[in-house]
Amino acid sequence: MLEKALKGSPKYYLWIGFLLVVMAGASSAYLGQLMNGLTITGMSRDVSWGFYISQFTYLVGLAASGVMIVLPYYFHHYKQFKDLVIFGEFMAIAAIAMCLGFIVVDLGQPQRMLNVMLFPTPHSMLFWDMIVLCGYLALNILVGWTCLECDRQHLPHPKWTKVLAYISVIWAFSIHTVTAFLMQGLPSRHYWLTAILAGRFLASAFCSGPSILLLVILLTEKVTTFKANVDGVRTLAKIITYAMCVNVFFFLCEVFTSFYSSIPEHKNPLVYLFSGLDGHAELVPFMWVAAVFGLGCLALLIPPKLRDNRHLLPWSLAVLIIATWIDKGLALLIGGFNPTPFDTITPYWPTAKELTVALMIYSLGALVVTVLFKVATEVKHEVGASQKPDSDTAVPEA
Repeated sequence: MLEKALKGSPKYYLWIGFLLVVMAGASSAYLGQLMNGLTITGMSRDVSWGFYISQFTYLVGLAASGVMIVLPYYFHHYKQFKDLVIFGEFMAIAAIAMCLGFIVVDLGQPQRMLNVMLFPTPHSMLFWDMIVLCGYLALNILVGWTCLECDRQHLPHPKWTKVLAYISVIWAFSIHTVTAFLMQGLPSRHYWLTAILAGRFLASAFCSGPSILLLVILLTEKVTTFKANVDGVRTLAKIITYAMCVNVFFFLCEVFTSFYSSIPEHKNPLVYLFSGLDGHAELVPFMWVAAVFGLGCLALLIPPKLRDNRHLLPWSLAVLIIATWIDKGLALLIGGFNPTPFDTITPYWPTAKELTVALMIYSLGALVVTVLFKVATEVKHEVGASQKPDSDTAVPEA
């Protein structure tokens, strides 16, 4: 089926070429990192995880978000998601590819990644994170590609794909839970040292991830002949709304616990993020933008008339994505490192080269999404055309 990705309009080839040029140009920054090490980044002794790991954390949520379509379809037989399942699985493949890319660049030297496999350490959360990510990638490739090939040939899906789909639902929860465990088990990082962190990760994943997926699906409708089920889109928008409500509630629980207890170690990270601490207020404007956008997207998504408006929905989803990305893709990591265990502030901001390397990986993810969605839409179009009765032989209705 990959041959379907080789045929397209001039705009399609122009987009593919643009992504390849961006990847080639941005790779020069990564070559510089290989030559000079992680000194090109804004990381330091006190902030040992930076923009790479923050994007990894956010994209794991995007990978796990496919479960919001797979679970209703397979567990509850919600047929309106039939045409969307393959897009959720293919989006998960692209997201995991980007996750692995950010891990590779964060290690500094790619060969260090082999140490995880050559010298496995079951007591390490990083070891289990690698296991669940690679396993989830394999599950989505096997289920998604096999089911799409069966649809193309008008064959029933093998029974084992349904079994693997059930396993992938549980696996989706595990990949983000293990990622949360990487952080919430560190005793000296009080912003992460909370039992609800895994719940916050899942809630944010189940609102931001489907929002990105739905935006891409709506864009796919604009540039291809594919048309998503209207009821399916409405239901997915409703799921996003519920998940965002839970995400905001969990964050407010953290705020209440930190300030009502008045424990400095738990309160200071939030003070640093929202009002600044010891003269450092680098993230204050971003955090208030995230707060306003987070409440604003709920105001646009909770009323059914606004949520079901197909012209307004993309803007509502974009506002939600910005809010969750600031909170989880930037502030969560920096707030976890500040204040340091010595009650000092070590400012961190990604450098231009760091952002360029990240752009390379995001371009790779966009390329994977483009190719996979191109294959999926072509197959959907082919299957839909073959199911339509021929106009010359169709029997007219009485």
